[in-house]
Amino acid sequence: MTASRFQAATERWFADNFAAPTDVQVRGWKQILGGQHALLVAPTGSGKTLAAFLAGIDRLGRLPDDAEPGVRLLYVSPLKALVYDIERNLRAPLVGITRSAEQLDQPFRQPSVAIRTGDTPQRERQRQIKEPGDILVTTPESLFLMLGSKVAETLATVETVIIDEIHALAPSKRGAHLALSLERLDGLATQPVQRIGLSATVRPLDSVARYLGGDRAVEIVDCSRAPAIDLEVRVPVPDMEAPPSPSPPPAGGSILGQLYSREVGTPQGERGIWPSIYPQLLEAVRTHRSSIIFVNSRGLCERLAHKLNELADEELVKAHHGSISHARRAEIEEGLKSGAIRGIVATSSLELGIDMGAVDLVMLVESPGSVARGLQRVGRAGHGVGEISSGHLYPKFRGDLLESAVVASRMLDAELEAIAVPANPLDVLAQQIVAMCCQAPLTVDEIERVVRRAWSFRELSRGLLEAVLDMLSGHYPSTDFADLKPLLSWNRANDTLSPRRGAAMVTRMNAGTIPDRGAYGVHLGEDGPRVGELDEEMVFETRAGDNITLGASTWRVEAITRDRVVVTPAPGEPGRLPFWRGDGPGRPIELGRALGAFVRTLGGMSEAKAEAWLVDNTPLDVLAARNLAAYVSEQQRETGTLPTDRQITVERFRDELGDWRICILTPFGARVHAPWSMALQRLLAEESGYEMQVMYTDDGIVLRFADADELPSLDYLVPDPDSVEDLIMEQLAGTSLFAGLFRENAVRSLILRRRRPGQRAPLWAQRLKAQNLLATVQKYPSFPIVMETYRHAMADVFDLPAFKTLLKDLKSRSIRIDDVETRSASPFARSLVFAYVAAYLYEQDAPLAERKAQALTLDRGLLAELLGQGELRDLIDPAVLAELEEDLGFLSEDYRARDADDLHDLLRRLGDLRSDELHARSDGDSAAWLRLLLDERRVVEIPCADERRYITADDAGLYRNSLGIAPPAGLPDSFLEPVDDALTALIRRYARHRGPFLTSAAAARFGLRRGQVLPVLETLVTAGELVHGEIRPGGAEPDWCDAEVLRRLKRRNIAKLRDEVAAVDGRTLALFLPDWHGIGDERTGLGPLREAIAKLQGLPLSWALLNTTILPSRVAGYRADMLDTLAASGELVWVGAGANGKSDGRIALYLRDQVRDLLPRSEAYEPPSPLHDAILDCLDDSGASFRMEIGDWIEETLPGTADRDIDRAIWDLVWDGQVSNDTFAPLQNLGRSSGRRRQSRLAPVQASAGGRWALVRRLTRRTSNATREAVARARLLLDRYGVVSRAAAAHENLPGGWSTLYKVYRELEEQGQVRRGYFVEGLSGAQFAYAGAVDRLRGARDEAEDRDKPVAADDVRILAANDPANPYGAQLDWPDTGNPDLAQPRRVNGAWLLLVRGSPALYAARNGRALASFPSTLSRLEGALDEAIDALRRLPKGNRKSLLVIEKIDGVNVLESPLLEAFRAADFGIDYRGLIDVRPPGQRPAARLERHARG
Repeated sequence: MTASRFQAATERWFADNFAAPTDVQVRGWKQILGGQHALLVAPTGSGKTLAAFLAGIDRLGRLPDDAEPGVRLLYVSPLKALVYDIERNLRAPLVGITRSAEQLDQPFRQPSVAIRTGDTPQRERQRQIKEPGDILVTTPESLFLMLGSKVAETLATVETVIIDEIHALAPSKRGAHLALSLERLDGLATQPVQRIGLSATVRPLDSVARYLGGDRAVEIVDCSRAPAIDLEVRVPVPDMEAPPSPSPPPAGGSILGQLYSREVGTPQGERGIWPSIYPQLLEAVRTHRSSIIFVNSRGLCERLAHKLNELADEELVKAHHGSISHARRAEIEEGLKSGAIRGIVATSSLELGIDMGAVDLVMLVESPGSVARGLQRVGRAGHGVGEISSGHLYPKFRGDLLESAVVASRMLDAELEAIAVPANPLDVLAQQIVAMCCQAPLTVDEIERVVRRAWSFRELSRGLLEAVLDMLSGHYPSTDFADLKPLLSWNRANDTLSPRRGAAMVTRMNAGTIPDRGAYGVHLGEDGPRVGELDEEMVFETRAGDNITLGASTWRVEAITRDRVVVTPAPGEPGRLPFWRGDGPGRPIELGRALGAFVRTLGGMSEAKAEAWLVDNTPLDVLAARNLAAYVSEQQRETGTLPTDRQITVERFRDELGDWRICILTPFGARVHAPWSMALQRLLAEESGYEMQVMYTDDGIVLRFADADELPSLDYLVPDPDSVEDLIMEQLAGTSLFAGLFRENAVRSLILRRRRPGQRAPLWAQRLKAQNLLATVQKYPSFPIVMETYRHAMADVFDLPAFKTLLKDLKSRSIRIDDVETRSASPFARSLVFAYVAAYLYEQDAPLAERKAQALTLDRGLLAELLGQGELRDLIDPAVLAELEEDLGFLSEDYRARDADDLHDLLRRLGDLRSDELHARSDGDSAAWLRLLLDERRVVEIPCADERRYITADDAGLYRNSLGIAPPAGLPDSFLEPVDDALTALIRRYARHRGPFLTSAAAARFGLRRGQVLPVLETLVTAGELVHGEIRPGGAEPDWCDAEVLRRLKRRNIAKLRDEVAAVDGRTLALFLPDWHGIGDERTGLGPLREAIAKLQGLPLSWALLNTTILPSRVAGYRADMLDTLAASGELVWVGAGANGKSDGRIALYLRDQVRDLLPRSEAYEPPSPLHDAILDCLDDSGASFRMEIGDWIEETLPGTADRDIDRAIWDLVWDGQVSNDTFAPLQNLGRSSGRRRQSRLAPVQASAGGRWALVRRLTRRTSNATREAVARARLLLDRYGVVSRAAAAHENLPGGWSTLYKVYRELEEQGQVRRGYFVEGLSGAQFAYAGAVDRLRGARDEAEDRDKPVAADDVRILAANDPANPYGAQLDWPDTGNPDLAQPRRVNGAWLLLVRGSPALYAARNGRALASFPSTLSRLEGALDEAIDALRRLPKGNRKSLLVIEKIDGVNVLESPLLEAFRAADFGIDYRGLIDVRPPGQRPAARLERHARG
């Protein structure tokens, strides 16, 4: 720094704080102080922000005190967070230079700083009009709004504008919008405004400089250099396809077997590479002061943060992504800076230049997708001058490792991808023109001059400009547009445009380019319940007929309307997983070409040489290099080629279900593959009639053909480059992508409005209006917003130029196509579909049936990559295998021989069989048929493996050549001709007609040694006819299996699993819930009691019912003193919830460690009398007190009060939820000595004795908050019901209702802790459950479906009507009773429900005097009525003092009931009261005994 450039105070402050200016500061100040427009490009932490600001601060300090007020230095940032960050960082130079000036006794006017964002309070905005800051820090959107408001006057004094992170703005519509705002600012300012752009990562520099300056010259200060980063790509396992198990499995165990074991409480660890990555991430976070872990999706962000905290057993890291509120993100950032937390797991929300303080290490989980993004992320570490940024990159799978290697290598060399500035975005132009005309009427020439100065619009034609002006002024191509309200008036006489009434308000309310995006509701049926939501971005790429996965369930899309996706269940089908386009950016074409060249380089080396080269020349660790070299080498061995920058691979193979797949493997990225996929859909599906599914990723395109006999030729797969654009446009017009972009563009152009004063148009309303408008304008392709939507899709979403260049190179053979057919997916093809199924790896909480069904659709190689092994035996159902083996071996009924010809055919297909084996496969006299065939010489007898067997005569030559068995004499020569490779043919047939088999079994069948059979089996594997692996359930060594047999086995397993994953009915839920609550488990002790109470917490239940029925049904040997044991140890508390007569009341139980979160917050309590108030004062002042101590207090404060009155008041307070006791003795004493009638709801005096009384509110002196309480209640409902829906929440009447719980469940789902799905028919809307609960629920279905047997006594379950284990009347509606006019049963105290195999049979009202029957159950299940009547005798007596007396059934007198005879047959007699039980105990009616004997 020199005195000639800066004031002495500025130089002194700089010298005191920095050793020397950096290169970008020295060179930047030269241009800035010279008044030049400048683009400053330098690495993160090089001081470029200070370079831009310091000259302005110095200049502002020279202003006189009475200088005209106004903004002189304007700073624009793309992030609000960065705005606040910059404002904080300015304090040091502003205060520091001021102090230096004071010390030097020099004048220095300290510049004032103001912030203007969408969060700025209205009072501050008004103050800024009167007292504008010298420096204004703002965002592009706020600048646009200021230019159209009163504060614009304060911008007339602007001298310099700084655009930070310019690389994030230039390639977007937001940047084009800002460019026009800068031109408007320049027109408003009293002097030309100097422009300074800042970026750490940008290329090409000349394009960004032109964007910054428009038609002005911009000096480029390029101080970029190879970044100072220490980067390593780490792979924690020697083989990514076979990572080690997280812990040694038990003998004979299996992956999914262990998963299933969660049902009995044994957790199953995750498989795949994650268990090896977690410890490294955790260790890195713990050994560094502060760390950031970057991921590419918010789902992974939440899950990873949750998993790391779970493993650390503390809140070590926090999740940070765009869905978290700004305030919460700021809190998390401050926590990292202050050291309160050690790390953040973040998405792109922390990429840009926010100052995160001293971050020691950045870790990237999966490739960042581009070099620029990788540098931005790693640059968060060592964010200071001269500091080295340290980063580790952890790939998730081998395809990800390949991209990671290329990205990391290019990061070290700073080989950035080029950005492209959008050309002529007409929607942005429309919005800015309206804003300009609202400032002052303008002529078309004036508008054109301003607009064309911006680089994005430099080539805007007059015709396009006038088309936009026509649209804005109401000159439409048809009367169909009459509903559109023009915003401008165009005076054609003087060619002037002026605003119409309301135009300024529309502009202010709908400013900016960031679109409204939200979720589409997913509904079961057109008017059915909501089962979830899909991000709008996914809906853009979804069509009717697609399968989608929401939580644990798969749904088939039936229709997409303006506001919802209509679905039907598709249980067990593979479904697309929800995604967000922002989560997975498309690979830039430069990176794709570099990746291709990288693969070509590796392909020219041996595997060993490639590994050594990678270690020496790339930032890969040894294990990463080994995995990558093996990956490329395996691809080359399996296909004979590699997809590179000079050749692509078209790979054809059959998947595990037998459907053909074509994988087009290229490295060129999703922006090329997306339009290619769209063109193929047009060519193949719509024009050529192929039934197929298309999926694309950065690594290529997958086409799946269902039941196709013939596959398309290469000519169909490579469209003509001259006509492909038309193909894509034709296909694009009908897609939801086009409709979504059209809506966004229409809103951006202001012809549709998302906001009006005081209200915001919901997304569904915007979609409806856009849908109607699109239907009109599609007839007019020259309508500006239609043109803009095509441009947006083809140029911004797709990379059409790169795609067309690729097609031309393919046609000219500059790029070669290698067409290969493989037996199964190659390693690169497996990586291509990894993105489609990778969640299988991370969705460890998915219910068992879903995991099995999805796994069986995978290629075994991909399954190996996902799980770390390829064993199928965990997935195969033994019963399904047994059934298939019966069919293959012709043992099942449909395949058995019925005559001699069938027996001959059977031998021809199966080969040699013994006579007993023939008999087992015949329906008839197989011996007679065999004699006939022998007589006719169609069958002959041979010795084989020391047995006498029979073969068809024409197989004699086969057995002679393969096994050396001499054929019988007299056979025709044609039967004895030599057979080539006879043993192979024999074993091929053997394999074709059985399931998985061992080498020893095949050898024993033919009397051979293992060594003779093994080479043949291996040859068949090489030929793709057999597969080798662990397949048979329960096996101990690898099996061999025919490939087609394995496909059939998978299909049958999937068919069964689809039945399993289908929603269960209400009867199954009613069977599941008692089991879920442990009713009838016969478990004893305090542990089961504690578990039972955990499920009952907070539920108001009658003490008598709880003590005599509910708890005893769950804990064998239950005694009331067990509750006192838990209470005495401080584990259990109870709270009253209302009196229930004189000697009972409702109480809610709570575990002590959860009560603060579960106990509802009490409202202000008004004591009903001075005595009640005095008791509360006593407990408040003295704390927990015995009854005697309370009496002494009352005697002092209210002398003469009777003990009985004190006890009555205590119980009043108990039932009002104000007072509780630390034992259960008072509850047990209720009503024991009720010597005479008492008034009101009073309990006996003795009932207040025992234990200490205390205030309930003392239990809730909490540090809890509303969020924590909502999470606790959400988990409680899961514990109570297993499966939770809106109905359960409504029944519980919890604070906040279902809407609050739904938000919690969505968050828990994001973290992988619960599953969303369609588990139970009849439960409305979305359903959430723990995965283990879903598995147990489906296990109960088998019991529910065993409906053919007559009902037995143990099929009847008696539940209290208000027991939470009874779903009817709470989660499920009551079925119709025997009298439709009768009121529905109620869940009240003293009522009972008798369930038969989960279906309601009888409902007994209080005391059992009135019954309701459920005809649907009684008529469907044989014996249900008899057993239900018999079960009535087992009803708890409750308040009954004598025998059960039934007076009414279904609302009518028992004598008139159609069920009377059934009761009489069950030994119920009749007296004047009704039906009474007259059967001696233990005796069953004779009619019942006879029926059971028949059964």
